[in-house]
Amino acid sequence: MTENSFPKLHNAMWPGLVGKGEDEPPISLDAMLDMTQAAEVDGVKFDGVDLFLADPHTSIDADDDTIKALADNVGARGLEIGSAVAPVWPPVGGGSAMDPGDGRTAFLEAVRKSCHIMGRLRDLGVRHGGVIRVDTATGVEEWAADPAGNTAVMAETLRQACDIAADHGEKLAAEGEICWGGMHSWQHMVELLEAVDRPGVMGFQADMAHTMLYALGYNAPEHALITADELADQDKLDAALKTISDALRPYTNDFHVAQNDGTVHGSGSHDKTGRHCMATDANGKLDITKHAGFWLNNPDGTPTKAMRHICWDGCMFPNKVLETQGTWNDILAAMIKVRVAHGWN
Repeated sequence: MTENSFPKLHNAMWPGLVGKGEDEPPISLDAMLDMTQAAEVDGVKFDGVDLFLADPHTSIDADDDTIKALADNVGARGLEIGSAVAPVWPPVGGGSAMDPGDGRTAFLEAVRKSCHIMGRLRDLGVRHGGVIRVDTATGVEEWAADPAGNTAVMAETLRQACDIAADHGEKLAAEGEICWGGMHSWQHMVELLEAVDRPGVMGFQADMAHTMLYALGYNAPEHALITADELADQDKLDAALKTISDALRPYTNDFHVAQNDGTVHGSGSHDKTGRHCMATDANGKLDITKHAGFWLNNPDGTPTKAMRHICWDGCMFPNKVLETQGTWNDILAAMIKVRVAHGWN
């Protein structure tokens, strides 16, 4: 169905954990792997998975036997491992990047342990590329109390995280999401990346659901490029998304294909952010294939080839959706279209 072999197509495992609460129990890693492995569209399957390094999926304190068992489990399914989410948030053992004391210590320890795990998976032959994803682990309201000062503290934390990553031969990606202070608008995200100033180590993780919310200016109305009432105007939406992708594409080293209906959503302990919708959602505002190209292609239309794989993020989908095999076939079909349109060999 596709003559392009890159980018590889990965499925995120963290939707089985993130946003789950008492009414939505976690979905095991094996169950998420089973559904990923079973997905198929016209003979094309997922190439790999991206991980969340937190219990009950993969403990950040995993010993070598556990890491090897993980590599064997994923590899035996014909899948590879790409990127991973470092557990930098306080609820999973991390700390705020805005806290120069214990918060920074916990944040950096989460990055250090993540680099170790992902490096071992590379050594074991099941990982061939990818990044470690971080955010600021701080709310927008706290950041807003002193934007310049707090951004400076965050930048120092991230610079130290870059030192750790570089020592392990890894790269980091900052998660552009409206719920994270200092990363909650496209302009503030650029400012933070400029303040960190570690090209080649610290990059940007663009998620189509989140970057569309950037355009709407949620949590940063002063940086809005389009109103909710204008989302149906494809020319205006295209112009807004082009402005954002032009600003952040030079930093982008991780990419999530996603759909968004123009609303925010939160569940469990996760604050409200860009709603991830089904690939086939009739209310979706994005032209997934076209708008993915804004991030994957240079201004002249040639592929940036900035990442070996792309990932689908179904974060905070209800369990009944996640546990339906057809969900993953629809997602895979959408990703194949992206690779056909914007991929390479």
